[in-house]
Amino acid sequence: MHDHDEASVGGAPFSGRGMPSAGASWAGRLATSAEGIYGLIIVAGMIVVSRNLTASSGDALISVVTTLLVFFAAHVYSSAVSWMARGSERRSLGEALAHGVGESSGMIVVGAVPVVILLLGVIGVLRDADAVWLALGADVMLLGLLGWFIAASRSDSLWVRLGSMLVTAAFGGVLIALKALVHH
Repeated sequence: MHDHDEASVGGAPFSGRGMPSAGASWAGRLATSAEGIYGLIIVAGMIVVSRNLTASSGDALISVVTTLLVFFAAHVYSSAVSWMARGSERRSLGEALAHGVGESSGMIVVGAVPVVILLLGVIGVLRDADAVWLALGADVMLLGLLGWFIAASRSDSLWVRLGSMLVTAAFGGVLIALKALVHH
């Protein structure tokens, strides 16, 4: 099977590389979207700048959720406006906003994982500091997994997949550190 040929496995597109293609699921498309990746970077950056890494998980949760919602709204708006401007046919505001939500929802979906971990700290399942560090670690791990899955859709090589995973996680870590520096 060629790289661009897709078969169907259980109704989902299959890339022929031992895994469903990036377009195989709604969650997969959202996770690998620019907004999904950006959402992870925003979440991690806000965890880092929520005073410090030993701040309460509640402080970090409020900071993360507030910032994520503001950036989500900005992305929905910018996507809706640019979509309306691109089309030659008349598009309603409702259609444009629905398009914007669809384009931007990766930010919320992927960002939900660290948010849930922070919530576990707020309700007392995890200690505050543990929740903050675990949420940050999960965020960087998710970035690495995205790198792995993106490379896996393009290459059979374990080394390429591992390299992509490490580069994506490291790049995310550098962006998180830069975001923390800018906010301090």
